[in-house]
Amino acid sequence: MHVRQAAFYRRHLRKGSPMAFERARAHAVAKPWGVSDLRPFSNTFGGEDDKIGEIWYEREDAAAYASSLLLKLLFTSEPLSIQVHPDDTFARGIGLENGKTEAWYVLSAAPEAKLALGLKKHLNSQQLRAAIDDGSIADLVVWRPVCVGDSFFVPAGSIHAIGAGLVIAEIQQRSDATFRLFDYGRRRELHAADAVAVAITEPADFKFKQICLTPERTQVVSCPYFSMERFDLPPNSSWRLKADGETWILGVSGEALAGLFSIAPGETAFVKSASFDFRVGAAGLISLVAYTGAGPLPDLLMRIGHDGDFDYAPRNAAAIQVAGVVQ
Repeated sequence: MHVRQAAFYRRHLRKGSPMAFERARAHAVAKPWGVSDLRPFSNTFGGEDDKIGEIWYEREDAAAYASSLLLKLLFTSEPLSIQVHPDDTFARGIGLENGKTEAWYVLSAAPEAKLALGLKKHLNSQQLRAAIDDGSIADLVVWRPVCVGDSFFVPAGSIHAIGAGLVIAEIQQRSDATFRLFDYGRRRELHAADAVAVAITEPADFKFKQICLTPERTQVVSCPYFSMERFDLPPNSSWRLKADGETWILGVSGEALAGLFSIAPGETAFVKSASFDFRVGAAGLISLVAYTGAGPLPDLLMRIGHDGDFDYAPRNAAAIQVAGVVQ
């Protein structure tokens, strides 16, 4: 380890085991509905001949234990399949570790961009199977327009799809269990029987009512599996982030310096059981921070002076102990 890096770790990482503070490793996944230009979130992936649909963020060391959450960026030029994910009980019944509940935060949206969540009307199992078999399920999902900054909670069992012209940050349980109901002629396998077994076959609205916790922190989604917040930090300010469980920090705009690496658009850090200090640059910083468990965490973010002292006392727990609700 570099001498300066070792000194930084000794000074800023909280005692306890296991600890982690590392730059996340980005992994690009080609998809038929992907895009070739991923800027400003990546200058590394994509290109004229590559259609990248997803960037997965993983632990820096491929041999490290796998995190329980998976953070992704999704880039869409066409609609994704209409699909559904199983809950924990169903997933374990077919030999998987867990199901897949997820949430979305819209980073970029074309003027006509939209998402599908839930059905227009209640269907019984036989009606849902028939709609999958004849393709009419495509006309039964509820499409809704979206804007930059919208967030959506997608619990396991929700029939959903993502439209074209979007860049979305997704946080999810670590699982790739997906049952497709309709795939827009791509000739990939559908999973009708499993989809019918796990789907919530009724109308739903999972747009999350965001909650302002402090001038710098907004809770954009929260559930028992994970929470996500948006940080809006002013230029040339210094902060301490305290991560008890798994925590992912994704740069959206602006920049900050954390030790020997930066947090900038598309760059991500993974932290666990550690505290670290970072300095925001002249353009400020907007970032998304996702962590395990329901939020908010009162002591997650604290402003500090240049010498490491607090500029002001952290808000007490009662000040931000509020529960997220769904609109």
